[in-house]
Amino acid sequence: MTASLDRVPCTVVTGFLGAGKTTLIRNVLEHSHGKRLAIIVNEFGDAGIDGEILKGCGVDNCPEENVLELANGCICCTVADDFVPALDQILAREPKVDHILIETSGLALPKPLVQAFQWPAIRNRVTVDGVIAVVDGPALAEGRVAFDMDALDAQRAADDSLDHDDPIEEVFEDQVACADLIILSKSDLLDPAAAARARARIEAHLARNVTIVPSAHGKVDPALLLGLGLAVEDDIENRKSHHDGADDHEHDDFDTFVVDLPAVLHPDDLQRRVTAAVDTGEVLRLKGFAHVKGKPMRLQVQAVGPRVSHYYDRPWKAGELPETRLVVIGLKGIDRSRIETLLSA
Repeated sequence: MTASLDRVPCTVVTGFLGAGKTTLIRNVLEHSHGKRLAIIVNEFGDAGIDGEILKGCGVDNCPEENVLELANGCICCTVADDFVPALDQILAREPKVDHILIETSGLALPKPLVQAFQWPAIRNRVTVDGVIAVVDGPALAEGRVAFDMDALDAQRAADDSLDHDDPIEEVFEDQVACADLIILSKSDLLDPAAAARARARIEAHLARNVTIVPSAHGKVDPALLLGLGLAVEDDIENRKSHHDGADDHEHDDFDTFVVDLPAVLHPDDLQRRVTAAVDTGEVLRLKGFAHVKGKPMRLQVQAVGPRVSHYYDRPWKAGELPETRLVVIGLKGIDRSRIETLLSA
């Protein structure tokens, strides 16, 4: 199935810390031939650094405000909390973006992230153009899946949200198994024998015909990476992984949607409505922002299980349209109409 022209294409770039994801994306930014791009960065260990590198490119078609950093945890484990709101921000940008690049955490499993593109809140607005796995050529040639295994262990220890504790080799296999294109990075450091060993390690985990492209310093023609039009979310069952059928890391067992409301008169009124929605037992998580009439501050709203809280987090920015927008994550088959009614009452 090909991607709908009405949906913004997204390219998922996965790979371990140090494999060369950021370098590859920076090259895409610098050679995108005027295509308006946005980037979601989710990296740990180098959190903040990757975003600053990409923001500092000085490319007019990807201004700093189009680079969003997700620093609350591995994107495949916090996809409902962080990814959907980040997409909302990007899709609201003017002028409209032509393509979104998503740089995942080095420990992310791409399949759960791709499955999120089937959720009602986003499936009609975006599509997965393709999944790109960046692998470290010299490390593979030496029998390792990453150059710095200690850094990966530190990255794992630092991420409290991580809900999968798999062997690094299994994460590598899942990343490769989901890929539509594999970038063999640092190929300039490989002699023919080493390159052959690296390719053999990759090919041992490929169940599909996937092209392996050698790259030095992230230099790959963006035409090879963007515009694949694969609508990967519709082909996800053909990407077998170690986590297929695993109850602890499937993200398609709940639904998420966005509720836009008019300004509220008082925070306690909104809390009452949110509490009523949560009390149905169908809402697992709710978060968002609210415009309180007569207040210059934005009200942040959080609900986890029965716990509901709200607080003013910052003033509305100059030129920013005050709004009330809530992201609801609930059980599969949640009665959306009922929840929307309770939140609007």
